[in-house]
Amino acid sequence: MHANSLISQNKYLRQFIMSCLIGRICIYMYIYQGIEAGIGLWESLGNTVSMADRVQIFQGVRAYGDEVIQGCFSKVGVGRLKGLVSTTTTFIFFFFLLIAALLNRMEIRGTSIGQSIFDSRTSKTYHERIEFPLNCSNSVNLPQTCPENYPSVFQPQESSARTCPDYFRWIHQDLKQWKSSGITEDMIERGKPSADFRLVIVNGKAYVEKYNKPYQTRDVFTIWGILQLLRLYPGKVPDLDLLFYSGDKTMIMKRDYKGLNATSPPPAFHYCGEKAALDIVFPDWTFWGWAEVNIKPWEETLRAIKKGRERIKWEKREPYAYWKGNPYVAKDRVDLLKCNLSDKNDWNVRIYKQDWGKESQQGFKHSKLEDQCTHRYKIYIEGATWSVSEKYILACDSMTLLIKPKYYDFFSRSMVSMQHYWPIRRKNKCRDLKFAVEWGNNHPHEAQAIGKAGSKFIEETLTMRNVYDYMFHLLNEYSKLLKFKPTVPSKAHRVCAESVACLQKGLWKDFMVQSMVKSPSHKLPCALPPPYEPQAIQASLDREDKITRQVETWETEYWKKTKP
Repeated sequence: MHANSLISQNKYLRQFIMSCLIGRICIYMYIYQGIEAGIGLWESLGNTVSMADRVQIFQGVRAYGDEVIQGCFSKVGVGRLKGLVSTTTTFIFFFFLLIAALLNRMEIRGTSIGQSIFDSRTSKTYHERIEFPLNCSNSVNLPQTCPENYPSVFQPQESSARTCPDYFRWIHQDLKQWKSSGITEDMIERGKPSADFRLVIVNGKAYVEKYNKPYQTRDVFTIWGILQLLRLYPGKVPDLDLLFYSGDKTMIMKRDYKGLNATSPPPAFHYCGEKAALDIVFPDWTFWGWAEVNIKPWEETLRAIKKGRERIKWEKREPYAYWKGNPYVAKDRVDLLKCNLSDKNDWNVRIYKQDWGKESQQGFKHSKLEDQCTHRYKIYIEGATWSVSEKYILACDSMTLLIKPKYYDFFSRSMVSMQHYWPIRRKNKCRDLKFAVEWGNNHPHEAQAIGKAGSKFIEETLTMRNVYDYMFHLLNEYSKLLKFKPTVPSKAHRVCAESVACLQKGLWKDFMVQSMVKSPSHKLPCALPPPYEPQAIQASLDREDKITRQVETWETEYWKKTKP
């Protein structure tokens, strides 16, 4: 807490106490004046009124607050009573003046009465949060050194943590392959051909050894994200040694590690997984920004989408399914083009091709995600594998029509069909999409509720705090499996915020500055929930299958009633 706020706190507290003291003095003076008046009346009555009559008269002045005035008069002489009242009131007046003087002196010395009272009622200790902004040297040609003034020890102000969202349970499942065998240094060496870079953390410092040049700057922003985790929880991320692949396709396939002579699969971190692969799923680079297509870091993008979706209320939006993107990265997307409005068919679908080259030349004026919440329904379809667009589509509060995915990212496995999205089969896309739109337009409240539930899931569970906590728990659990002590490879180089961001220019540097963690967290990471039991996973799969079959039944009935 700043000194100015403490002084202000003392000022208002002193004013409050002084008001109370003055009020108390006034009450006593009021009582004194009343008693003085009563005594004067008593004396003026003289001998003309009997004692009994005097007592009866004074029973009417008990409103002054003293129920024993009558008794006092019977035991104390009038002169003594008058002197006693005057002396007592004078003593009280000067006593309260003394307290006021002490309060004023304590404020001058800088003592915080309010803070003392607060500290006596709570065990929490609050420290001023000091920010550590990016510290680049004046010359971009000079090698950037990593400053040593950033805190190296994590000191949270809370002793307990909230429970992590449910999708954190999949961390245990993704690492299950190595639970019994552990991870050896030989596995790391054998996995190098599948990786773009190797990341080693020793004593809270990060080192990177690069093997391949990935597409665009995915690897750079992924490393940047991990560096922000180290800044958020300094000294808490354990020593580790891992391999990372930043392409689209899954790399560690189960089929390659079966049979009598099969070797143990190497662990490789990646942005997505699938049933046939062992890739360890990690948050993708776009959470810190996708500079090549002008998509800002996740927190800022989500704020923009939330603001943009308020421009047109759900019921006023176009009653069609909307999709915008590059269709030429996957066969499924090319197939989706058949569902677009044509002279022959109207499948209730409106598709807009995205030419990123042309868009880049025009300053990305027509690709803003916050401007794409204009339809009641939005389509999610995978690209080469998974697509980073999923979180942006779900955030729009339009009902998401999710074409059955083959791949999954780190958070989507906990979403439930008909609660967070409407399931669409990969085959017969056009018929499925048309029925989903018809159903939604005939059941607007239910369709809107699904859209809002999807957005709520994204807003509440996919915060950057949860993204970092997922990274922390995944890396922490991974490190427990290592059978060797991580050391810095001979060809690796130290990386920190300055060594990565200071060399960047334009949007690349802007997005890093925007997404930078400037000070350690004052909160603990959320508490990792236990793994799913196999029965629970199977029950979830069975539930999804049942819901999908129900939707298919509705659709079959719809097309029976509809003329071809």
